[in-house]
Amino acid sequence: METILIESEEKMEKALVSLAGEFSRLRTGRASSALLEGVKVNYYGTLTPLKQIASVSVPDSRSITIQPWDRSAFGDVEKAILKSDLGLNPINDGKIIRINIPPLTEERRKELVKVAKKYSEDAKIAIRNIRRDANEALKKMQKGKEITEDDLHKGQNNVQKLTDEQVAKADEALKAKESEIMEI
Repeated sequence: METILIESEEKMEKALVSLAGEFSRLRTGRASSALLEGVKVNYYGTLTPLKQIASVSVPDSRSITIQPWDRSAFGDVEKAILKSDLGLNPINDGKIIRINIPPLTEERRKELVKVAKKYSEDAKIAIRNIRRDANEALKKMQKGKEITEDDLHKGQNNVQKLTDEQVAKADEALKAKESEIMEI
């Protein structure tokens, strides 16, 4: 029974880590190298993560600079950023690629909050699915006479407490992201 609880907690934590990753990719009007995390560059015919072929830095809160290690990759990096759904316009001066992060409009902020809420809801659904799996495993153990009915109820209560804690953490993360997005 303990292993089921421990495994469930680990899986729920992974769902929250995934949520944090999704949130880091959401543009908040502040420059962050995490914005470019999902960008893949067609580098010699292979889709390669941007960070593997260039150094990405954030000189100030409104811009990102990208320095490809291979001079021939400049055009490919530029195309990859333009193709991504980030809405960013790279400026290539031959030595470095700059991306200026424009301030967000009120309308765009509201759209981003909706996206953040969707990510949060997806994480909560994942957490609830983990709860369901844990409860099913406990029921199987009870049917197999490995645990008593009292242990089953105790285990289910513990799984529910764990689920409530993790859902609350997802809500807190959403609230923090929402205030970050709406901050001007």
